[in-house]
Amino acid sequence: MTPAYFEFQNAVKLLCGQNALDRIPDELRHLKAEHPLLLTDALLLRLGIVSAVQDIMVAEGCAPAAVYTDIPVDSSLGAVNRIAMVYRESGCDSIVAVGGGSVIDSAKGARLVLSQESDDILSIGGIENLHCGRHIPFIVVPTTAGTGSECTGVAVIRNEQQGVKMEFLSPFVEPDVAVLDARMTLRLPARATASTGIDALCHAIEAATCLQSNPLSSAYCSAAIRLICANVIEAVQHGSNADARLCMAMAATMAGIAFSNSMVGAVHAIGHALGGVCHVAHAEAMGILLPHVLRYNLPAAAEGYAQLLPEMVGWEPAAATPPAERGKAMVQAVEDLLALLHAKAGIPLRLSEVGVNEQQIPRIAETALNDGALIVNPRPMLAQQVADLLHGAL
Repeated sequence: MTPAYFEFQNAVKLLCGQNALDRIPDELRHLKAEHPLLLTDALLLRLGIVSAVQDIMVAEGCAPAAVYTDIPVDSSLGAVNRIAMVYRESGCDSIVAVGGGSVIDSAKGARLVLSQESDDILSIGGIENLHCGRHIPFIVVPTTAGTGSECTGVAVIRNEQQGVKMEFLSPFVEPDVAVLDARMTLRLPARATASTGIDALCHAIEAATCLQSNPLSSAYCSAAIRLICANVIEAVQHGSNADARLCMAMAATMAGIAFSNSMVGAVHAIGHALGGVCHVAHAEAMGILLPHVLRYNLPAAAEGYAQLLPEMVGWEPAAATPPAERGKAMVQAVEDLLALLHAKAGIPLRLSEVGVNEQQIPRIAETALNDGALIVNPRPMLAQQVADLLHGAL
């Protein structure tokens, strides 16, 4: 059903495919940037993955004015404020972020602080109420294929003191340019490939079926799901397959564009709470929770799930499924894919596998209720229903 009114934005320029990294210096020049701050994490720097970007920048006369790597696994308020301070002290005029979701979210947060002439991201409150501020040229090079953060208008940043993940929503956190180059994900381990692929799948399914879904987002979702289902096993089993890697990167980006323009749902609301309370990795939380939330939502979302079945299993098997059974069949297809990835890559399927215990459930449920993603879930959830779902996933 088409909503009476919706908005859709995607202002990020995408550079995709062979030698896409080589275009970064030109893009910096187009943005009138000469002294970028290169953001990444220590592991990527140690593995030499960042050198592919840094070498190109140096060779083309736009060497980083500073390199910052002290970024936690979950982006944090403190890290964001420190990045902004380093940017100012080093005389930087732009940001190039190379990494996964935490690196990109940290860069987004720092860009907000800098553009709003602030020293503390906590002073930037509210949702979508910021003016554009000072333009900070911003290029992103994702090294995973899951978050879609390279094209979203949201930064998820952990409040260390309160143990919660905070969402900063604004079109002004979107990068100017995102670079999708298969070279950046070729060395991603099988388990990380699988879990981040499921993260992207979760984005697409929730964006297509949440209460704020719209026709444009749904088109991106369908294409993303189709690419994921066609390529995730190949990417897990043969990580050096550049074609499969690029398809997964494009799928993650499309799913990110989709949920940035519609929203997600209970999988993310509860997943954010798991990350804040129990430090469960976001992508693994998505894979564990996804089938349980889909089963819960079936009474309210069967029609929307049925529309996604062809993308999951192909048109002929979908057409052969009785119409009344297609929603349930889509959920089963997700469960089958998760089981296959568990067998091939070892992704966790139960909360107990990632250290969550029964005593933590009340706090997780309470935290999830305060997450905005729960508002647009197809079926309402109260604390007891969240707790029941978590018990079922232990």
